[in-house]
Amino acid sequence: MVGGLKGKAGATERALLLPRLYFQHFTSTSFLVERGGGDVAAFLVGFPSQTEPETAYVHFVGVDPVLHGQGLGRVLYRTFFELARSHGRRYVHCITSPENAASQAFHTRLGFAASPVKPDYDGPGFDRVAFTIDLSAQ
Repeated sequence: MVGGLKGKAGATERALLLPRLYFQHFTSTSFLVERGGGDVAAFLVGFPSQTEPETAYVHFVGVDPVLHGQGLGRVLYRTFFELARSHGRRYVHCITSPENAASQAFHTRLGFAASPVKPDYDGPGFDRVAFTIDLSAQ
């Protein structure tokens, strides 16, 4: 399928979730895995919440589909969990689309609890499933 989940429209939607500002302002709480030639293999963009002092948030995670199943996503999340703990955070939140069964299964395997589908969470027609993990239980 061109563009992965939800085709070209899905690829465009995902690209809009990562404007340059995330890479300018959250570099100390985000992670990048590169291949030998400098190509991106995986990344995680996250940050401590500005309004919830016990919470950190993972905004976006991506792993090259060719590398799925090799543990990169798990390593990125575990690294972020340690960073969140070092900032005094107890909870990590993230979201995914209801259609993204692979993401939902991955987050569940990591120990996240899933919410029911939240209609229009990111605007009309953009339903989401929210996830929370309690780092004190890890």
